[in-house]
Amino acid sequence: MSTTHPTPVIAGVTHHAAAVNGTELHYVSAGDAGSPILLVHGFPESWWAFHKVIPLLAKTHRVFAVDLRGFGDSSPADGDYSSATAAEDLHRLIAHLGVGPVHLTGQDVSGATVFRLAATHPEDIASLTAIEMGLAGFGLEGFADVTHGGSWHIGVLAASGIPEMLLVGREREFLGGWAFPAMTAVPGSITKEDVAEFVRVYARPGGWRGAIGLYTSMLAEGEQLQALAASAPLRVPTLAIGGFGGPFTEITLNQVSTKPARSVLLEGVGHYVALEAPEALATAVLEFVGDVDGNR
Repeated sequence: MSTTHPTPVIAGVTHHAAAVNGTELHYVSAGDAGSPILLVHGFPESWWAFHKVIPLLAKTHRVFAVDLRGFGDSSPADGDYSSATAAEDLHRLIAHLGVGPVHLTGQDVSGATVFRLAATHPEDIASLTAIEMGLAGFGLEGFADVTHGGSWHIGVLAASGIPEMLLVGREREFLGGWAFPAMTAVPGSITKEDVAEFVRVYARPGGWRGAIGLYTSMLAEGEQLQALAASAPLRVPTLAIGGFGGPFTEITLNQVSTKPARSVLLEGVGHYVALEAPEALATAVLEFVGDVDGNR
């Protein structure tokens, strides 16, 4: 179902809503030919994180970018917001779209979601690209340890009732004053308009539920993901793209895959790769996807 949203208009990008798995997901699409690419955002983002990348990919591919449940313009209704549920949402979205297998691209805290999807529904996935991504059970929890350089926001988001107490009504201060400036390396890459769009969706009633769910999952699912990686390691081609985190994404993928990941490290780029270096990201993804398609 096609929908309209107050998001800034991008030529060739259309908005849709899909009722799947007991929720309603908002997603955008672009392009009308080529193998499908599904883009999955991280935090503190929405599909808008990829708005510079989508037109570059859509020249030769069908492209879809989704708001995970509780994020962006997807439903913030009460329910389960764990990574396992989000993965099932994506599985059903792919079936709804009728486009599988897709070239799956996940960023940041969506790591557990896209890994679970690729491991439990390999028929859905042609390849996996991971951007600045980690997994609980494979080192990601260390970023919650503030005594060893971790970030305070992880514990805040995972603490029951605290995000609503501290962040609701302060979205602009948190996003524009701390989250994006703290982990961006390319000056001017994240504009006031970008921040305004992210503020808009996090300021919705229930707009923090998706983030709360994924960070709560992150601090509890390490053993689950270790067991899943042992029983169903990834067999699809994988690409690791690192910026701020250096080789961390590659190291993570290589622990959960049967084959070594291809790796691209972007010098001078921070954590928000899709916003900071869209051309370099699109080039890396297109080269990788082209090679995978050529070998299928």
